[in-house]
Amino acid sequence: MAIFLLDTTVIIDAINRRRGRDRMLHELLEQRNLLACCSINVTEVYAGMRPHEGRVTEALMRSLTFYEVTWEIARRAGELKYAWAKKGHTIAVPDVTIAAVALAHGLTLVTDNRRHFPMPELRLLQLPDGV
Repeated sequence: MAIFLLDTTVIIDAINRRRGRDRMLHELLEQRNLLACCSINVTEVYAGMRPHEGRVTEALMRSLTFYEVTWEIARRAGELKYAWAKKGHTIAVPDVTIAAVALAHGLTLVTDNRRHFPMPELRLLQLPDGV
């Protein structure tokens, strides 16, 4: 069993049944894995939610294991942002925060945006192209 932290793009694709992401998440659950999110995901998903998506969104988001962004995780996110900026790679605060949550808890990150998560110590799930 593994715990997979979902990037917001994967959650949105699953809600909208795009790129086969809903099926992929279902397969991960069938393999007895856990799916997770953090406060950044919740904020981003609800910020872009359309009224007709409310029921499906709430059901999916409430089904995910929730990881808090603690003071230590927020600090690590800031340190990641600073370290990568020194290398000339600008990473958005939401992305470094999601990465810091994954690193703090040893989670595998599920994302379509590999360039947003260049940290070599971060475990990423190889996503299929989808449909």
